Amino acid sequence: MTKRLFIAIDLPELTRQLLTRLDPHIRGARWIDPAQMHLTLAFFGDVSDEIALALHERLSAIRFGAFFLPITGAGMFSAKGAPKIIWIGVGKAHPHLFQIHKRAHEAALAAGLEPELRPWHPHITIARCRDVAPQSLRKFLKANADLDAGMVRVEAFHLYSSKLTPAGPIHTRELTVQCSGGL
Repeated sequence: MTKRLFIAIDLPELTRQLLTRLDPHIRGARWIDPAQMHLTLAFFGDVSDEIALALHERLSAIRFGAFFLPITGAGMFSAKGAPKIIWIGVGKAHPHLFQIHKRAHEAALAAGLEPELRPWHPHITIARCRDVAPQSLRKFLKANADLDAGMVRVEAFHLYSSKLTPAGPIHTRELTVQCSGGL
């Protein structure tokens, strides 16, 4: 049996509410359910139970200190010029965030998973787009280019399984790795 797995940092309720209130109601842009908003550290796709157990063990061994992470700016990812994802920026190349990302990938490799070769761009997905004209997003992106959504205290990261349903993904927390000190 397999599970669709990813590692993420959860966001505080106040941050999720603030990001939800940014919704400009652009036709074709589907805002993410606030309960689903998170910062993905790594996505693994379908993983066998055996490798999932090894990953669980390796991730549990990661030690890190708590830190604050700035939530700033807005942008979009596109495919062939068409907007696909509207996102909020995270971290401004924060070294502690990149260290956790690196350790999570090392744990995945040690558990037998293949590394993701694409560059990592830390972000919070706030909307998914279908048939949205790029010009309809310009006003929103310009207005939020310098967004300052405050700081998030990172004290843990989580391994989630994700089940895709017609109503959207259902995420189930499989593991929590707490910080071992820090701020």
